[in-house]
Formats: sequence, structure tokens, C-alpha cells
Amino acid sequence: MTYRIELAATAKADIREQARWLRENQSPAAADKWLDGLSRTIETLQSRPTRHPVAAESHRFPEELRELIHGPRGKRKHKHRIIFAVREDTVYVLDVRHTARDELEP
Repeated sequence: MTYRIELAATAKADIREQARWLRENQSPAAADKWLDGLSRTIETLQSRPTRHPVAAESHRFPEELRELIHGPRGKRKHKHRIIFAVREDTVYVLDVRHTARDELEP
């Protein structure tokens, strides 16, 4: 089964903010590279999204939330959590947040 992917407004805003930060503090090329990689990572959710672990804050929400980590392999820094819910044939990306940020609140 191939799942559709929809990004919530909060996820889109987080992505825009991170890309803006990278453009201003590193380079436009770094922002473009990050956006491209993030897009490819999110696309992997089209296939078997439930293979990813349940998010730590899932118990606070009325539906199960899962997470996928995006970032350079082998490094602790520069990683982001893609927090999502699976509803029937659609994966809803709810939030994209740096791993240093607090857990998602309802």
C-alpha cells in the first residue's frame, strides 16, 4: 500500500523557519540541501510508516503519534524529529522539530 502524505500548517511553518535560519546563519546552499534531504526523508513515509517508533509524547494525544528522525548519520547534532499520525491511507506530518526542542504538546 502507498500512503498519501499531507503536511499540517505547523509542520510547514517549522520547515520554513528552519530553512530561513539555515539561509541566514549558514548559507542558501545549506538550506537547499536540508530541504531536499528532508523532503526525501518524508517521502519514505509513503511505504510502511508504522515501522517507525511511537513518539514519546504520543500518550498525551487522542491518536498514536510516531516519529522519524532526519539528519546526518552518526552525529547527534542537526537532527530533526518528523512527528506524524497515520489515518487510513494518509500520513499526516504534524510537526518537524529539532531534537533539542521540548516534546510536542497537545
